[in-house]
Amino acid sequence: MARRIAAGAAYGGGSIGLLGAAAVGVLLAEVQLAKRQVGGGIAPVPPSADGRYGVAFAGPADPLRLGLLGDSTAAGQGVRRAGQTPGALLASGLAAVSERPVDLRNVAQPGARSDDLERQVSLLLADPSHTPDVCVIMIGANDVTHRMPATQSVRCLTTAVRRLRTAGAEVVVGTCPDLGTIEPVYQPLRWLARRVSRQLAAAQTIGSVEQGGRTVSLGDLLGPEFEANPRELFGPDNYHPSAEGYATAAMAVLPTLCAVLGLWPETDRLDGARREDMLPVAEAASQAAREAGTEVTGARAPWALLKHRRRRRLPTATEPQPHPEPEPSTEPMASSGPHEEPLTEPREEPRPEPRPEPSGESHGESRNLPAN
Repeated sequence: MARRIAAGAAYGGGSIGLLGAAAVGVLLAEVQLAKRQVGGGIAPVPPSADGRYGVAFAGPADPLRLGLLGDSTAAGQGVRRAGQTPGALLASGLAAVSERPVDLRNVAQPGARSDDLERQVSLLLADPSHTPDVCVIMIGANDVTHRMPATQSVRCLTTAVRRLRTAGAEVVVGTCPDLGTIEPVYQPLRWLARRVSRQLAAAQTIGSVEQGGRTVSLGDLLGPEFEANPRELFGPDNYHPSAEGYATAAMAVLPTLCAVLGLWPETDRLDGARREDMLPVAEAASQAAREAGTEVTGARAPWALLKHRRRRRLPTATEPQPHPEPEPSTEPMASSGPHEEPLTEPREEPRPEPRPEPSGESHGESRNLPAN
């Protein structure tokens, strides 16, 4: 199914669905009921986490630029402090591993679906001199709950990945989370939500890897922990993750985020003891969708590497520092044209008074003074 969805997205198909219309209608009704049980799905407005992290590592090297795109999960909805958002956690972790400052720009929008990625990518790439070094995309949950056709969803995501890669940014995609872990959703619809989410996550993996990105399956946001501690890892609305939940997800994404920049101590060499393997991309995507925290990265087509990287505890959450303003230059401004022009109006020198003509002309002709 995942390969069919990805193929439909690549070739413009729009008729392939994840489930039948009746099943999707039942799922939508259950989601609406769940929203009523969690207070209409309302959560605190996510705090802005844009800024510079790891200022203690300031040195001759330029800061790394990290961009975050996606929906409420990427924005950090459900927490109240900027340092608790996934963007801040990833930026702090990346700064600690690279020992360089990291400038974060988060353009994620709560409630966004994959068709909003075009706008978000345009925002990040508006200034070519500030193209991100690496971007993290977390998207998919709203595509499921709003019944967006899976082929359209994957097509929008792969287009976004392709644009970012063409601009020179590395891309890590956190695939669709498992909606079956949302506490107010009960059986049998919990099983249905899980199936839909995993199918979309697998299709997202295929499309992203084929465009040169890497993926990390968020699945049930590292499900055993969430299922065992739903009160701790979900926020007050029981719909969005709590600060602990975001930290758990960030711990899964950080190794891949660092590895794509060549900063993680582990190589891409496979470790059989951790059940890593090289598989056809469709099979790797299917396996990753079933086990949260699994990385899939492209190898020689049509193969992909299935990785389970070791996670490390994140550094203590920090609040962002504002981006430093560029210092005004004390050097004279260079001319942009072919001729050098003065920066100020030249002072007009006073004209000299004409001198009287001499009484005797030595050569028989008058001497005229040149005009200034």
